[in-house]
Amino acid sequence: MTATTRDLFERYHACWEARDPDRIAELHTVDSVFHLHSDQTPARGRAAIREAVAGTFELVPDLTFELVSLRVGEDFWVVQFKLTGKSASGSAVDVDLADFVLVENGAVKEKHSYVDGMAMQAAIGPVEACA
Repeated sequence: MTATTRDLFERYHACWEARDPDRIAELHTVDSVFHLHSDQTPARGRAAIREAVAGTFELVPDLTFELVSLRVGEDFWVVQFKLTGKSASGSAVDVDLADFVLVENGAVKEKHSYVDGMAMQAAIGPVEACA
């Protein structure tokens, strides 16, 4: 484990807890990929990542993260969280999330998030397609 990667994790996680899409996107590389593996297209680049993150906070405005497990290496971290909150539709959110994050030059290069899709869908309800 490196202090640099652990420090990046701490700063990145603090931005998620603060629900700050701008600061989250800034901690990604310019060509970074953020992929929520729940049948969504990967967000590529800071602007798209910012938009994807903001969308998450719109779905669950009071999203909280309970750290379950964290492993940090030279250029990666793997973390497990319990996500809780109340969805915009008023339903309780209580789902498991695992993140695999690759780091390059002190920034997030790739973030792959694996969430309990069935539990999340039940909490947020059907998502309407954009016209």
